[in-house]
Amino acid sequence: MSAFVLIFIAGLSDALDGYLARAFSWQSNLGSFLDPIADKLLLIVFFVLLSHKNIIPIWLTGLVVGRDIIIVVGASFYQWKTRALKMSPLISSKINTAMQVIFVLFMLIHLAVLPLPNYIIQGLVLMVALTTLVSGALYVINWTHYYNNHLSQSINNS
Repeated sequence: MSAFVLIFIAGLSDALDGYLARAFSWQSNLGSFLDPIADKLLLIVFFVLLSHKNIIPIWLTGLVVGRDIIIVVGASFYQWKTRALKMSPLISSKINTAMQVIFVLFMLIHLAVLPLPNYIIQGLVLMVALTTLVSGALYVINWTHYYNNHLSQSINNS
């Protein structure tokens, strides 16, 4: 129960932080970089712990972590090659993060408050897997497109 309360408070404080930053123009380049990293690290910790305890399938954790590694490696490569990386998440990424948060919250409810029917847990597993795959694929497709455009522009400017 205490884990559920802590993640709930963490989620509320993160939402409040984001709202206040936008409402009062308290945004910074560092904050726009660190906030999503902190959010993802928290989610990854929950996925790793839940799979370590055999509560969720390890392949789901591998998919979630693998997607994030692909995004970080892809962004690093793109920045290294073009020096033109702009940090702006895709809508599919926001949907995926929302599904991961919902999944973790439902798993905590399932474990601490009220056991949920298996079909709800399995449906959430499938939704997280689907949004993770779609989001990861869209990042790869977009960065490939951006990189090819960058190469074309470089060749045309030569």
